[in-house]
Amino acid sequence: MTYCTRDDLIQAFGEHELIKLTDHARTGAIDDAVLDRAIADAEGEIDGYISKRYGQTLAGVNLPNLTRIACDITRYRLYDDATIDTVRQRYEDAIVFLKDVAAGRASLGNAEIDGVGSFRVLATSADRRFNQDALRDY
Repeated sequence: MTYCTRDDLIQAFGEHELIKLTDHARTGAIDDAVLDRAIADAEGEIDGYISKRYGQTLAGVNLPNLTRIACDITRYRLYDDATIDTVRQRYEDAIVFLKDVAAGRASLGNAEIDGVGSFRVLATSADRRFNQDALRDY
């Protein structure tokens, strides 16, 4: 399973744009081989960042933030040398977010996943009955 799918990309950017970016043979349809290669490249880039924190790939885990980022990186890869400013900015924002995730400054938005590799313990207790002041009275 992947971070993003063909359908995710169509929903995010429209079929027309994906045809324009992948249909080098001018068949009028999305070239799945070109699309799959761009998705794989994006996933490799994402894994390079998140594996530092999680020690594994998270493909197959439902993480909307990761799907959005994978779509933005895939789109950037598809634009290749003809990247427009909006696409480049979304890519750069995605990379900044991934760097923050790797450094522990940002979360992928899933408590189960974010708990991998680190544990946070929060302990509370009632007020102490016996402290130095209470013991002096005896």
